[in-house]
Amino acid sequence: MQKLEQLAFETIVNAIQSDAIEIRYETPLIGAGSILDSMKLVEVCLALEDVAEERGFEFDWTSESAMSTKRSIFRNVRSLVGHFCEQGTKE
Repeated sequence: MQKLEQLAFETIVNAIQSDAIEIRYETPLIGAGSILDSMKLVEVCLALEDVAEERGFEFDWTSESAMSTKRSIFRNVRSLVGHFCEQGTKE
């Protein structure tokens, strides 16, 4: 799991591609203080889909609560990485 977590975090950082922002697990991805616009958020998710496919599982980021600021998997980097890893260990 730790390797998958690190891979997911690195994928997110690489997809964001910003030297001006230090990305941490608590960095918000949506809502107040978000570092991403909607297009970049989709790019991050597509990059994670590619990694999941390489690892032999499907990454579903389209749940009903995805855009809820309180329950969303996009609240911050930690919640997205956690959701990704949870799906990766189910398969």
